[in-house]
Amino acid sequence: MLVWSIANQKGGVGKTTTTVSLAGLLSERNKRVLLVDTDPHASLSTYLNIDSDHVPASLFDLFQLTDINRNTVMPLIMQTAYEGIDIIPAHMSLATLDRVMGSRGGMGLVLKKALRSLADDYDYVLIDCPPILGVMMVNALAASDRILIPVQTEFLAMKGLERMMRTLHIMQKSQPNGFKVTIVPTMYDKRTRASLQTLQELKVRFPEQVWASAVPIDTKFRDASIKHMPPSYFARSCRGVFAYKTLLNYLLRLEQDER
Repeated sequence: MLVWSIANQKGGVGKTTTTVSLAGLLSERNKRVLLVDTDPHASLSTYLNIDSDHVPASLFDLFQLTDINRNTVMPLIMQTAYEGIDIIPAHMSLATLDRVMGSRGGMGLVLKKALRSLADDYDYVLIDCPPILGVMMVNALAASDRILIPVQTEFLAMKGLERMMRTLHIMQKSQPNGFKVTIVPTMYDKRTRASLQTLQELKVRFPEQVWASAVPIDTKFRDASIKHMPPSYFARSCRGVFAYKTLLNYLLRLEQDER
C-alpha cells in the first residue's frame, strides 16, 4: 500500500481536484483506493456528494479511539458511488483537534497507525490536507510515502510553496528517510506570462522535485465537481484528465524506480 498526501499551505491550488483525479484514474486501473479527508471544511467529502454534517462516523472519531486496529478503523470508512474508491470523511469537529489534543503525546502518528492496519485492504491511500499546519497535516505527512504539492502557476502561489518546503524541512528531521516530494504545477495557462514564468521558476528552483509538465486550466474540472464525479469519469478525453494521466504515469515510474 502506498500513501500519498496532497498538501500545500495555501488554499485554492488544486489539492482536492488532484486527489479526486488521481483516485478516479487509479480505480480505473482496478486499484483499491482509500481517500482520507483531513480538512474540517470537508471539500473532498462534499465533492463526492457526502454530507459531512450527517455522516455516521468521520476522521474525528479516529482520534477518540483508545485502541487503533483494523476492527476499530473499518467502521469509519464509507463507500463512495465509484467502485474501488472508499473514503474516511471529514467533519467540522476536526477543527477542534489542535486545541483539544494538540499537546498530547503521540498525536502526530495516529493516522499512520490506522493506515498500517488497512495495508491489506487498499493499494493506495490519498490524503487531502488542510492548508494550515496543525495536527491533521502533521498526521498526514507522517503517514506518507510521498507528498504531492500542487502549486498554482502564479507568483503568489510560490509563497505557499516556500512555507510548505520549510515545514517539510523541519519535520523531516524526525523521518528516518526524509520525505519524497513531487511538486505539481496546476492551473497552467500558457497564454499568460505569469504561468510561463512561474513554471520556469519552479523548474529552476526545484529541478529534482518538480514534475516537468503541468495541469492546465480546464472548465471540465468545475463541471465534474458539480456532478460529484471524478474528472476521468465525467470527461475522459479532456486536456485536464490527460494531464493527470501523464502525472500518474510519472508517479508510478518514480515509485518503481525507487524500490
